[in-house]
Amino acid sequence: MSFHLDLLRHGETTGGSGFRGSLDDALTDLGQTQMQQAVADFGGWDLVVSSPLQRCQVFAEQLAVARGLPLRIEADLRELHFGEWEGRNAAEILFEDEHALGQFWTNPYGYTPPAGEPVRDFANRVLAAVTRLSEELAGQRVLVVTHGGVMRLLLARARGLPEAQLLQVEVPHASLLGVRCVAGELSEVAPCRLS
Repeated sequence: MSFHLDLLRHGETTGGSGFRGSLDDALTDLGQTQMQQAVADFGGWDLVVSSPLQRCQVFAEQLAVARGLPLRIEADLRELHFGEWEGRNAAEILFEDEHALGQFWTNPYGYTPPAGEPVRDFANRVLAAVTRLSEELAGQRVLVVTHGGVMRLLLARARGLPEAQLLQVEVPHASLLGVRCVAGELSEVAPCRLS
């Protein structure tokens, strides 16, 4: 049986750009508006699932109440932890260690930022969460409010991209994209529109 996930990335945050990872930034007013606009014409969900970080969870709670949907917080759908790169932007890291940043961009599964979470571990926890959800919620349509890294991973898998292309998947703030999971295989689909 299939399992449909609409993936919504959080909007702009107070922390600005860069490697935000496990930092618990709030949404800006613009970020809140971006997310409201992203879901305005979409729906038909049975459940809202959210990362526990406030840039996702606060909006997920509001949307669940507004649409009369149950909400589930899923810790394994939080963003990759960037270790010593947390809170820094690529320009700063490039200036200090061009080689390390280059390694990460070209081989994310093979290079881990200092004291960071290995991408393979991140991928394993995210995919395990999706598998668990697909088994528990088979046949349902679920909105997942999450992060750019989680969405990149799931979309890269759905598109059949090699591991080296993970960070080339573009996921702007408040992107809403759909995937379907059938027998553990992901494919990209259109998000659920309101009827």
